[in-house]
Formats: sequence, structure tokens, C-alpha cells
Amino acid sequence: MSNREAMLEKLADLDAQHAVAVAGGGEKYVDRHHARGKLTARERIELLLDPGSAFLELSPLAGWGSDFTVGASVVTGIGVVEGVECLISANDPTVKGGASNPWTVKKIFRASQIAEENNLPTISLVESGGADLPTQKEIFIPGGKLFRDLTRASARRQPTIALVFGNSTAGGAYVPGMSDYTVFVRGGAKVFLGGPPLVKMATGEESDDESLGGAEMHARVSGLADYLAEDEHDAIRIGRRIVARLNRRKPDPVRRLPAHAGTPPLRGGCNGLEVSDFPTRSTFAEPDADPDGLLDLVPTDLKEPFDPREVIVRIVDGTSEHNGRPFDEFKPLYGTSLVTGWAQLHGRPIGILANAQGVLFSEEAQKATQFIQLANQADTPLLFLHNTTGYMVGKDYEQGGIIKHGAMMINAVSNSTVPHLSVIMGASYGAGNYGMNGRAFDPRFLFTWPSAKSAVMGPAQLAGVLSIVARAAAEAKGQAYDDEGDAGMRAMVEQMVEEQSLPYALSGMLYDDGVIEPRDTRTVLAICLSVIENAPFKGAEGFGVFRP
Repeated sequence: MSNREAMLEKLADLDAQHAVAVAGGGEKYVDRHHARGKLTARERIELLLDPGSAFLELSPLAGWGSDFTVGASVVTGIGVVEGVECLISANDPTVKGGASNPWTVKKIFRASQIAEENNLPTISLVESGGADLPTQKEIFIPGGKLFRDLTRASARRQPTIALVFGNSTAGGAYVPGMSDYTVFVRGGAKVFLGGPPLVKMATGEESDDESLGGAEMHARVSGLADYLAEDEHDAIRIGRRIVARLNRRKPDPVRRLPAHAGTPPLRGGCNGLEVSDFPTRSTFAEPDADPDGLLDLVPTDLKEPFDPREVIVRIVDGTSEHNGRPFDEFKPLYGTSLVTGWAQLHGRPIGILANAQGVLFSEEAQKATQFIQLANQADTPLLFLHNTTGYMVGKDYEQGGIIKHGAMMINAVSNSTVPHLSVIMGASYGAGNYGMNGRAFDPRFLFTWPSAKSAVMGPAQLAGVLSIVARAAAEAKGQAYDDEGDAGMRAMVEQMVEEQSLPYALSGMLYDDGVIEPRDTRTVLAICLSVIENAPFKGAEGFGVFRP
């Protein structure tokens, strides 16, 4: 099977996985929701966004492989509202009434982190029955961070807006309660700490939904509702007007290009909403090589290397009068298993570190360290393209200082203060994941391709290490080693590690921000580079101690 055929199979499967998330609670519950005159979460988002503008959905496969519905009963993402890039969070009421499970909480936390780091207003489209009670022990204690994040966002002057379409009960009532602006839908919004049955049990008081927490009551009596909307469409209209009056301006003014110079539609991962032009610094040239060729690059066996320059030339701006060369490689003859260099992407400068031959040696680590320092001196964001099996091991390499050189690279990554973006194209194993700015090192955004794999080491290597250790233990005790049992153990471990290192499993655990179509990489990165401009950034003025 060719590389393209294998990738197309993976993309068909990716489309199927995303379709599960888009389906929410399923046709039965979507129909029931529509019959009540209500819009679905994604329909609300589509109406909220500027017509034809982009929506970059985040963590669409959250909860994949768990007992919960894929997507975790909430849709999160970044979209443009009245010309302003906003973080949008929408409860999906077709999944158990929008109740929050443990993955919902983690997904919202990640969305809040993105809003904070990139200085984005947050718009919450609220309709939730509160916590999934059977899993409350995993939600209640950590869940308080949601309310802390909302209040801290307000203190940072990052506006928070809540459009309440239905239930917002118990702890969920604090989402509008702690938001800067609130819009309640007449006859739909129900916001109370305890509903009529709970109030009856706790106090003996008889009450009804409207007098206890209805939209009109909160608009006229409690004052919790700032705006009373006649219906869902009116609530979305009011929400857009609120954003229009926020007077938000990026620290670095940018101008928009006409639609034909913008981004193409995303093919996967963004629930079918179309992508239009995002803000850009200047005119730019499309890549010199056709992005469609990305499907041919990744081998079916990740042990086979591929040239990341062939990826870079398909995602960065091409040759033009504004950008004479698409990619200026730095130190091309030194540390050749790591490609570093400068480029522009949708008119924005970017530094790129891309794995070439898989293994990182001392030379690559030292080269990366210097390049990261230079990017910080130039206040230039960094893009890490992963395809590494980790740092080289062996006596000669240990004696040559691979640990201290790898530590130097990780030090540079850790203390770099320019925004980092990461894309895991192939393998991302061991400490190589750390040196290439994996999730633990808080890149602003991290996406994976369907070909990606990430673990402490490859499945065969991990199983082999366990086998060697077990065999040595048996010999130390003078016991015969069970070779048949060893073969079974190795097969089981390899299968387990293989399953755990696949992109859906990683995405399901929120270890990335989404699995994306390779051909969409340029568009996704362009959106991310636009988003990070909402907050000023400056390169590091100092790093930790570099061991000589």
C-alpha cells in the first residue's frame, strides 16, 4: 500500500470519528431537541460566528475510548465574532442534557487555558443539567477551577459572556453568575442553585421554575440577567452586539485580506463550518509545493525517515516579491537529523524545528538550543514538527554528553517565552517529546496528524525492555525462564502500547488540541498565529544554567 493510500484510509477513519462527535447524543435526541424549538450547540455556534468565518474546534475527540460520549458533551473552539477572535464553549444538551462528566471538565479547563494565554474573550453558550452525578467525585473538587478561571479572566479584562438557552443549575448557575455579561432566553433559561424538587426537600417551600430561576424573573427581580432575549436567535444577536461593543484591539494592528487571498475550507476536525480569511500582517504567497503532496510523505512504517523539508515547503509561504525564499535553513550542515530555519506563514514570521532522521544526537540538541535562543532574541514564534524516536543512547553517546546536551535543549524549550506551536507528524517518543515541546511543556497549541504515535518508547522496544528485565530477574534467582510466556507477554505489551500511543487515544485524553488533516496544517497554523497576536509576547531575556 502506498503512503497516500494508507493516509487516505486514516483520513476516512478520522472523518468517521469526528462524525461521532458531531452527532452528539444521536438522531433521536437531536430530533427531540429540535422539536422543542431549540438549536443544537453547533447550530448556535454557526449563527454566532461572522458569516463564512472560521471555527477551529478544539479537542473534538475528548473522552474517546472512555465510557462517555465522544466530545464530552461540550463543543469548544475559536471563532471570529464581530471581527474579534473569541473562545467559544457550548454545552451539548443532546448528550444527557449537557451534563458535565470528568472529560467535560478537562476540556473546558484546556479551553480556559487557551483563552488566558491568548487574551481571548470567552463566550459560553449555556444549557446544562449540571454535573453527571454518578461521577461527581471526579468533578466536584477540580470543577471549582472553572469558576476561578471565569473570575480571574474578568480581573484580567478578558471579557466573559454567557448566553443562557436552557438549564443552568446548581454549580452551573455560577457560570452566568460569574460572567461579565449575561443574556437569558425568555421561557428557556432556568438558572437556580436548587430546582423546585430540591427546594421542596430542603425547605418545604413550593415553587415553580419561573419564579425560582426563570429568565424574566432574573431580568426584572434578581438582576442576574443583563439582557432578556425573546428567543435563541435574539440571544445570539444580542451576544454579537455585546462583542461589537467590547472595543477589542490586537496589540499589533493587522489588516484583513480579501477572501480569495485567505484560507481554504478545512477538510476535517472543524464540524463542517467554513473557513474564511483570518487577519494577516501582509500579502503572502501560497506554498511553492502543493499541500496535497503531504499525503504522500509519511511512511506507513514510522521507522522509515522522511524529509521534513518536504513538509515545510508545503505549509509556509512560497517565493514572492515580499518573501524571496520560502525557507532559510539555519546550520544545515550541522546536526542534520534536526532541520531548523526561518519562514513566513500567512505573512507572519516563524522559526521551525523539524525532526529529519528520527534520533536526536548531541549536535542536534546544541543546534536546537542556539536556534531557540535566537528566536527569543528576535521575538519570533516557534513551530515544532515532531518525528523523533528520542535522544540517542549508547556508551559513546553517554560519554559524549547526550544527557547534558538533551537537558540543554529542554532547558531552552522550557524557558523560551515566545509562543510555541507543535504538530506531531509521526513518532514522538521518550524525552524527544519533551525536547520538541510536547504537551507537558505547554505549547500554545498542539495538533497531531492521523499518522502520529507518542509514548515513552516504541511498542517493540518497550516490550523488549520488559522481557530483558524479566529474564535477568529469573536468572538472578536461578529459575528457568518461560520463553513461551515471554512471547505472550511481549505480544500483549506491544498491542497495549500501540493502542495507547495512537492519536485518537492521545486526543481523547486531551494530550493534543485535535487530530487534523495534514492538508489543513497550514490553515490551522495560520489561525493559531493570528490568535496568539491577541496578547503581546517577548522573547526570554535569560535561561537556566547550561551545563558545559
